[in-house]
Parts: sequence; structure tokens; C-alpha cells
Amino acid sequence: MLLGVGVWVCLAAIERYFYRSDIPDIMGDIEFRDVARAKQALSEEECLDILRKELRGVLSVNGDHGYPYGMPINHYYNDDDGMIYFHGGKKGHRTDSFRKDDRASYCVMDKGTLSEDGWSLDFRSVIVFGRIEEVNDPERMIDIVRRLSLRFTDDMKYIEDEIERHGSHTLMFALRPEHITGKRVNES
Repeated sequence: MLLGVGVWVCLAAIERYFYRSDIPDIMGDIEFRDVARAKQALSEEECLDILRKELRGVLSVNGDHGYPYGMPINHYYNDDDGMIYFHGGKKGHRTDSFRKDDRASYCVMDKGTLSEDGWSLDFRSVIVFGRIEEVNDPERMIDIVRRLSLRFTDDMKYIEDEIERHGSHTLMFALRPEHITGKRVNES
């Protein structure tokens, strides 16, 4: 019985070590994969253009028990610092997950166009790999919330009222890109 407890203690210590985001990757610099079909690859500028124009994507983090946890979310890509900003509640599965392991990916698709066959879609997608950081500076957070909100409405009274009512309950976080890739997709 004592040996079993010792094994669990050891496994718990190993898990804490490997899920700590302040420890460098054991493999050193990560080499991200290239797009498998190079002819379909998007340029960096095309990828950034999609991040600027599209409103939503799917943010994926390392969730409970090592299972990927992906959730649809809106974003703001900031050309000034190259970061992708999000907002949400201060508690929950997503927040717990990225506080345990800051590595994440974010996938965005453009709206695409219907192919000539009438049923399949031609679209472009972008995947961003990076690390999540919390935004703790209140002035910066309010600035980013305004910029994000202006993507959806130009009603400044509404935006300021929302900031006043919900700002103190909102968590602002950013994905610092380490690798951005994109491709053209034809479903047919």
C-alpha cells in the first residue's frame, strides 16, 4: 500500500513539473510543422489579414486531464504588438487551464465562398500557436476592450456602460504568437 501512495506522489510531482509554464520546454526550441500542401500555404500577410478581419475563432488550451479544450471566442488582433486579445470570466475551465499550461492554439477561418459545384466551400484558415498572458494593467485592459468592442458596434455609450458594469469582473488575456500558419482549403 505504501508503494502505491509513493507512486501517486511521484506522478503528481511529475505532472506539476511538466504543466508548469515557467519551465522551458525540455526539447529546447520547438520546430513547428510546415503546411503539408505547400501550394495551399498562405503568406504571413494573408494570415494576419484574416486575423484582422474575422471576428471569431476557436481557442484551444490543454484542459483537464490533458484533454484539449477548445471554445469559440471573439478576438482582437493588435498590429501594434502582434498579440491576439480575448476577454472572458475570471474563473472557469479555460482560465484554470491556461494558468496551469500557457500553451495554446487559435484557429480562425474566413467566411469563404461557395464553389462552382454549389455545395462545397473554398476558404482560408489560420492557426496561431503561442502562449497566453493575462493583461493585468487596468488602463491597457480598458483600451483593448474598447478596440475589441468597436469591431462589433460603434455605440460608444453602450461600450462605456458595459465597461463600467462588467470591467471589474472581466479577465483580459492575450495570445503571444510563436508560430502562425495558414492555408487555402477547397472542400470538394
